[in-house]
Amino acid sequence: QLQLVESGGGLAQAGGSLRLSCAASGFKLDSYGVGWFRQAPGKEREGISYIPSAGFPGYAEPVNGRFTAYRDAARNMVILDTNSLKFDDTGIYYCAADASGGGTLSASEYDLWGQGTQVTVSS
Repeated sequence: QLQLVESGGGLAQAGGSLRLSCAASGFKLDSYGVGWFRQAPGKEREGISYIPSAGFPGYAEPVNGRFTAYRDAARNMVILDTNSLKFDDTGIYYCAADASGGGTLSASEYDLWGQGTQVTVSS
């Protein structure tokens, strides 16, 4: 069974950091493109980062310079380091995998989704 599981969410103070993990089981994640998305209360889901199977990660403007995505191939994971957190970063964070290996912030390109992990930033 192909599965993605996010972890690492929690409560952080503004200015703080959290490390989110996206662990894959049943397949090799390094041949997939991986995207990170989030959904804040009352808002639509938005793409915030992607990392293609080959190439450099990309970021949406609201998180550029504060968040860093990278692969941990040995653990079959993608990590999202979130720094300088703001209240507006609060939401459920999801990772998703794209079998084509591409990198995009478009949710429709992704085939497999995790269940999400809650990030709450206190101001």
